[in-house]
Parts: sequence; structure tokens; C-alpha cells
Amino acid sequence: MAETKTTVRFQPEQKGPLHGIRVIDLSRVVAGNMLSLQLGDFGADVVKVEPPQGDALREWRDHGHSLHWKTYGRNKRSIALNLRQPQALRTLKKLLETADVFIENFRPGTLEEMGLSPQSLLEINPGLIIVRISGFGQTGPYAKLPGFGTLVEAMSGFASRTGFPDREPVLPPLALADMISGLTGANAVMMALFARERGDAEGQVIDLSLLEPIFASLGPEASIYSVTGKVKQRSGSGSNTVSPRNVYLCSDGKYVALSGSTQVIAMRIFDIVGRPEMKDDPRFSTNVERVRHRELVDEALGAWFVTRTRDDALKAMRAAGATVGPVYDIADISTDPHFAERQIVVDVEDADLGSIPQHNIFPRFSTTPGGFRHPAPGIGEQTEEILAEIGMTLADLEDKA
Repeated sequence: MAETKTTVRFQPEQKGPLHGIRVIDLSRVVAGNMLSLQLGDFGADVVKVEPPQGDALREWRDHGHSLHWKTYGRNKRSIALNLRQPQALRTLKKLLETADVFIENFRPGTLEEMGLSPQSLLEINPGLIIVRISGFGQTGPYAKLPGFGTLVEAMSGFASRTGFPDREPVLPPLALADMISGLTGANAVMMALFARERGDAEGQVIDLSLLEPIFASLGPEASIYSVTGKVKQRSGSGSNTVSPRNVYLCSDGKYVALSGSTQVIAMRIFDIVGRPEMKDDPRFSTNVERVRHRELVDEALGAWFVTRTRDDALKAMRAAGATVGPVYDIADISTDPHFAERQIVVDVEDADLGSIPQHNIFPRFSTTPGGFRHPAPGIGEQTEEILAEIGMTLADLEDKA
């Protein structure tokens, strides 16, 4: 980042609230890695089981660097296993005997074909929490469809609500469905571990789809459609629920985002932009009417913002108690004092680049915080170490058939 910071050093001896919990992560790409990252950041021993060529996330490169892997592979150890070989499959089963959590994201039915059905795993390890990540869930007509986030971002209704009404639906430019599912999955694991600890259950299977968490992010969409019979349309950066709410261009070419989601704030905004008469106009006096006439609302606010620089507009709006903020890109974030003081981004030591910025560990615990214990491993970097923990050697992986 732009300001001088102390580089975070990895400290393997750090212990978080999940110290002693072992996670076997057989997933690939984003959702499972996000899930196990959350657990690893707070002290769980995450053993990443990778094929000999490594997790596909390693191939997401920027300027030749696997920055996705460096971020989502931290606080994990890697063992390389070719699960097409019987010895490797037996090794995985032995690892699972020692585990608290098992994460996989194969197409539904694949785990059973490998001889690793949840029922058989729970027989050898009754306390195992098994997280099965898929695009559409383990059941239903779409269960066997490929489970890429792009598909569920489209089919969940999310894309149909994103973008402008006179243009095509817009998919998020990042793995949003995977990220939401990963965070949801980490929460689910903690609930399952708590139930196990309390004695309500031993192990269990968590059926985690990418579809359902992002669908839930739409909130009362299903209720609204049922009650009104209408499908909400794309509204750009505006809203068809509240007004004013949009992004506005300032005189220096920068944008601000504004939300007048309560009546008091909406009325205050009309005063700030020099249009107090709008408060008594029936077209703008209630939220329902403002939404109906949101183009006129945006026109009035836009005329005010475009005559001021972003900094001047923010200062005036904030001084009057309006809810407004700048539209940032990553360059803006790198110089923002709040991001710096909160250490939302930290420089983390890196063997290739000296140090690289990464998102800090969140959420923040007052007594048992997470920590940076291990950098993202090379493919199979800890294979011998992990094998030794279950009484095996590299020689034991050789196909003796």
C-alpha cells in the first residue's frame, strides 16, 4: 500500500480459537478455499489435499504471480496425492480418521464413486463434519449440472437485478457466489462443531450449494413477487425500493454514492441541494412517491453534485448529516486513512515479492484473535510432514499393486 507499514511476519506458533481443529480440504478453486481460509485464519490446521498439478486456483495469475493462491492458500499446509492411485486414496482415508472437518466440492455422486461416501466416512470417524459444496446442492433436477459460480449468479436472480434497464444483465466481475458460500460454509462448520461439542450430534453432513446463499442475498424478492405479481427490474445504481439512492458524478470526474433510505435523511438531502420545496411536493414527500419519480429526484441531486468536486460534495453532505460516501477503486483504498488505521489491508511477507498486500483477518476478536501462521504452500510442500503425523512415509504412497 502507499503508506509505510510494518510487514506482517508469519508466526507458526500463534494459536487461535480453532487451535486443535483439523480440516482436510479436498476442494478446488474458490468456495472451499474461502471456507477453509476462514478456519485457518483462526487457528485450525488446514491440510490442503491437492492433485500433483495443484489446485486450479494456482493458475489464476496476474503478471505471472499466483496472487489468488497466495491469498486464499495462507494458513494452510499442502499434501499432494494422486487419488487415482489406490495407495493415495487409502492415505486420504487415514487422514480423514484424524480430522474434525472434511471439505469437498466434487460433482454430487463423485465422492461415492471414489468409495468415500459420507456414510462410510462417518463409520470410521463418527465426529467428522463433512461439507459438500456444489453448484445446486446434492439433490434436485440440477444437482449433476456443473457448479460454477457464474451459472448460479445467473440462475439465482442476482444478475437479472444487476445493471441498467436498457442493457443486458450484469454478472459480478468476481467470484461472488463462491465467496458468499465460503463464508456461509465457515459459519455452518462452526454451528456443527458447536452441536458436536454440546453433545446434540456427533458428525454430520452439510449440503452447501452456491445457489442458496446468493439467492438469500436477494432478501424478500420472492415475497415481493408473490404479493405484487411484479418482477423487479434492473435500476442501475438506483433502487426501486428507496429513493434517493444512486451514484452521482462530481465536477472532477469522480463519483459519490448516496443513500436516503429514511424519511429524515431524504428530507435533509433536499435541503442540502437547495431544493427544500421538494419536501412538500406530493411527488417526493414519501418514499413510495420518490421511488415512483426517482428520475426527477436523481436529476435534482445530480445537478447539485456536478457543480462540486467530490471532496467538497462529501464535506457538505457529511456536515449536514447526509449518508454519502465516495466510490473507491483499489488505488483510492490504498491511500485512505480509515483503511490504513484499521489495517483492513496489511503487507504480508512473501518469498517471491518481499511483501504483498492482503486483506487482514476478520472479524476481529478481542481475546482470541486469528493470526498469520503460514504462507500459502507450494504444491505438496508439507507432504512428508503430514504423512509422518499419520505414521506414513513417501514410500507408502508408491503403488504396490
